[in-house]
Amino acid sequence: MMKESMERKVDTVSLVKEYMENPVFKDATLIQSEILKGIRHVLDEKGFVELLPVTVSPITDPLNHPHFEAEFEYYGQKYSVTKSMILHKQVAVLVHKKIYIVSPNVRLETEDKMDSGRHLFDFVQIDMEMLETPREVVFDVMEDAIIHTIKTIKEKYPEIIEKYHPSLKVPEKPFKRYTVKELKEKYGEDYEKRASLEATEPFWMIDIPLLEREFYDKQDPERPDVLLDFDLIYPEGYEEAISGGEREHEYKQILKRMELKGTPPEAFQDYLEVAKAGLLKHSAGCGIGIERFTRWILALDHVEKTRLFAKIPGKHSI
Repeated sequence: MMKESMERKVDTVSLVKEYMENPVFKDATLIQSEILKGIRHVLDEKGFVELLPVTVSPITDPLNHPHFEAEFEYYGQKYSVTKSMILHKQVAVLVHKKIYIVSPNVRLETEDKMDSGRHLFDFVQIDMEMLETPREVVFDVMEDAIIHTIKTIKEKYPEIIEKYHPSLKVPEKPFKRYTVKELKEKYGEDYEKRASLEATEPFWMIDIPLLEREFYDKQDPERPDVLLDFDLIYPEGYEEAISGGEREHEYKQILKRMELKGTPPEAFQDYLEVAKAGLLKHSAGCGIGIERFTRWILALDHVEKTRLFAKIPGKHSI
């Protein structure tokens, strides 16, 4: 199990020396700082309100794949460390119609993710959400954010880009869109990886099959076998950049989706009470991983190299 698998201990002194001596960490953290500034700039210009992150809560994203729970009890209340703020965002947009959060997420992934190059169990994403908005508006906002950020970085740090990723180009709007069905027909079951390897610019992967995502992802009323969900896929084999979608907000539909997914309603009673009261509204949003964005911009082989104190599934850290 987890305790037995965490065998790759870290030499703290050697790691600190590597941070000091290896220019990759200095360059990556510099670019990462610019990524945060760039995305914030675009969202601020578009009228979004930045909120503070929720790091622990009685409810959090159940996730749709194997993982370990990070839970504790405090004065008789059970809390989870935040895996994502998706359920909180649905409430936050009732206060401000357009919001974003620079949100730390802890997802205790299994050690098979160790060598994927894409996974950390402690990472940061910029989470955004908009009230009464279709997913197409999210596409437009995030395309602007990505284009602005890459353009700014290439102008400000041309020597770093030339050193790590000289072929990096500023994408053009609109990004291409492909349904999961189209990608499966062309590439087979390993469609995301193969499509990413073949692509030269980011593209949207839309219409995720119904059972592949969670109860809060909105079922398409006209095509009930798919969700109004999406991922942004980086080119050159770097795969998933953004995950998001439109949200379920009607109480009976949420219960129906929970039953379909086998999600225990009792674990989400506070959330369900808000939905039952009719307070939730239609919204759409997404999260973009900061470490993965950094990795793609610098063409690094692993997100471990994008930040200091990286936490990799199945590996010790500091």
